[in-house]
Amino acid sequence: MNPRRSFFRRVLELGVGAAALPQLAAAQSNTPLPVVTPDIPDLPFTIESGVKVFHLIAEPVKQAILPNRVLDLWGFNGFAPGPTIQANEGDRIRIIFDNHLPEPTGIHWHGLELPYEMDGVPGVGSEPVAPGGRFVYEFDLRQNGTFFYHPHMAMQEMVGMLGGFIIHPRAAWSPGVDRDFLIALQEYAVLPNSTTPNSMKMEFNWLTFNGKAGPAATPLIIRLGERVRVRIINLGMDHHPIHLHGFTFWETGREGARQPEALWARGNTTLVGVAQARDIEFVADRAGDWMLHCHLPHHMMNQMTSNVGPMTRSGASQVPLYPQDAFMESPMMAMDRAVDRPETSGLPVNWTGYVGGMMTLVRIMPQDRFDQIQRLKAQQERQQ
Repeated sequence: MNPRRSFFRRVLELGVGAAALPQLAAAQSNTPLPVVTPDIPDLPFTIESGVKVFHLIAEPVKQAILPNRVLDLWGFNGFAPGPTIQANEGDRIRIIFDNHLPEPTGIHWHGLELPYEMDGVPGVGSEPVAPGGRFVYEFDLRQNGTFFYHPHMAMQEMVGMLGGFIIHPRAAWSPGVDRDFLIALQEYAVLPNSTTPNSMKMEFNWLTFNGKAGPAATPLIIRLGERVRVRIINLGMDHHPIHLHGFTFWETGREGARQPEALWARGNTTLVGVAQARDIEFVADRAGDWMLHCHLPHHMMNQMTSNVGPMTRSGASQVPLYPQDAFMESPMMAMDRAVDRPETSGLPVNWTGYVGGMMTLVRIMPQDRFDQIQRLKAQQERQQ
């Protein structure tokens, strides 16, 4: 099909307004866009004789999932989930893996087609990597899409050990996007008097996007009219129906690969099952601060189980369904100042009292507000 005709057919299918045409046209570039993982960095690499070399360290991590709520987790390179690995289809990569945990482990490259010896299953394809030990994984990338890495030790997975692995295609998918985000879903069961998750428990009270529980998860900042891709990966015990307010999206990819366009599903909620990935795409043609969240009711709140002692809140006895409503969803729980940063600039007072658990905001704004946020971010970076 003629590319120009294909472009305008896409405009008609998506109902894009005239104001969005310049951004959508710009998104037709043949170069894949780097993926942004809010609150999580990328894993840096060097190039040695044409091979991309990454250093990955499994280690205990102190992760602040909310202000003043720090958990003792296991992760990678100081983060849980670990840094996002980004590479290109056709690359040869070498991952030098060091185990700083107090027990043996190994890394499985979830969904990747690679040599058996590199699959990372301790005791089967390779020897376990002992505490203080090192193993070098090296293989060619034959696929493209949204993948992830994790140990093949179940209890280690349940205390934070997950990371995104993005393989960009040789040529950008069509239609292109202006923003490409990755969100990792995790859940923990932590008693109020503890900082360590109970990896055997199946009632979870902390639900996170990229290691942060709402309202601490950094909002996605998008310019009005841009086309957006959000990649979602899940490694836990629960399936998560992820819902986007205000928009109907296309589900364009799964953990295996990008889907043929004839198979794209239209919806506003996508079920991201355990050990699965989903890519969704939409055109941000309406301004607003839209919620993106798991739609399981208990996952839209924190501390839903294992509370200790009486809940004493001023005026709480007048709240219907006391104590749940007073404790879970009241402006009394607001923490606007504690999570203040450029990405939350301009939100209503007490907004944090209504954004909890596995939840964040998708903030779509006109050019002037978008530019203001970028200036605030640049100023913050200079001060750090």
